[in-house]
Amino acid sequence: MWTVGLLIYLLAVFHRSSLAVAGLAATERFDISAAQLATFTMLQLLVYAAMQVPVGLLVDRFGSRSVLLTGAVVLSAAQAGFALAETYPLALLARFFVGLGDAMTFICVLRTLAMWFAPRRIPLITQLTGTLGQVGAIGAAVPMTWALSTVGWTRAYLFTASLGVILALVGLVVLRDTPDARNLRGAALSPSAVRRSLAASWAHPGTRLGFWIHFSTQFSATTLSLLWGYPFFVRGEGRTPTEAGVLLTLLVVAVVTGGPVLGWLVGHHPWHRSTMALVVVTAIAATWTVVLAWPGEAPFGVLVVLALVCGVGGPASMIGFDVGRTSNPAERLASSTGIINVGGFLASLLLVVAIGLVLDWRTPGASTSYTPEAFRWAMALQYLLWGLGLVQITRYRLRARRVIDREALQAGVLP
Repeated sequence: MWTVGLLIYLLAVFHRSSLAVAGLAATERFDISAAQLATFTMLQLLVYAAMQVPVGLLVDRFGSRSVLLTGAVVLSAAQAGFALAETYPLALLARFFVGLGDAMTFICVLRTLAMWFAPRRIPLITQLTGTLGQVGAIGAAVPMTWALSTVGWTRAYLFTASLGVILALVGLVVLRDTPDARNLRGAALSPSAVRRSLAASWAHPGTRLGFWIHFSTQFSATTLSLLWGYPFFVRGEGRTPTEAGVLLTLLVVAVVTGGPVLGWLVGHHPWHRSTMALVVVTAIAATWTVVLAWPGEAPFGVLVVLALVCGVGGPASMIGFDVGRTSNPAERLASSTGIINVGGFLASLLLVVAIGLVLDWRTPGASTSYTPEAFRWAMALQYLLWGLGLVQITRYRLRARRVIDREALQAGVLP
């Protein structure tokens, strides 16, 4: 069960990240500016973030299998539409549905884990899911760069769309919601019951702590991998396209290697989960400070460190889900996960759009030849988000610790 769900999530990450290496090609294909290019990712992330809570409610009501298979079909159709689009409005419509299909994947996989694995193993399996899913981002780095330059835009994107159809067919045969039921249906919820469920989830300080952990740890890596990493490394730091692809791949390598380590630490030291998140956020901000303050172009070795440290932010964001899992009962698990998942993608959405606006502001005329100086202005916007996130993590960490039983948490006893 987990393997098929993981493969669908992996493909969703690929679709989500494919524009990162196709950004410059997209500006030429659709004749668009930096702000318009950022709108692709902005729209995709906006839809993704807006759908997290509704998808969580759908999973609680209809089960993870049905929602996950629907997401796989929507993703495939959207990516095919993006492959064939020749105008900017049609391409935007396709990215809208990419975000919609993407929103239906990760929550479903987390719900499946909760039904198939023992509570003590869930932190590690959750990290492995997020970690291995990022292999999709590797596929969207060097291989997708090669495919775009070799077979062209349309064929490259059509091939990736076909993979989703194959996985949906496999999932239709293999996936089950629980060991005892192919489809697990929850009770129908009235609008008032939905409001009460969401309010109860959000009222718990553990949910809010999870939200702000996800908000603070993820956005730097997401922004680099989804859109601005390749242009930043090529135009902002003077690297070749191959070097930029390597750096984006190293970012994903950090996700893959850091996930199991953090999963083990969270499983064995759950009381200190927020401390781990604070350390990761501080390290990411410090590394960016070195790069942005470097006179001229930063050495390749420094950029390697940046990619690796930012990559750790991906698995660190999973800490937020574990905090939410241990703060809410089973019937609110998917909806509380949806609330938390909004955090990182909301921050990423704000940053992606703001970077595009600042690049256009700091670049003369209608040119897309962004300067290193323009990128330094744009990337410095991250400090605003880090500052807000660190304050809120510290705030809700104190509140959560007042209501969470430390001994029960260490013993793996859930609400």
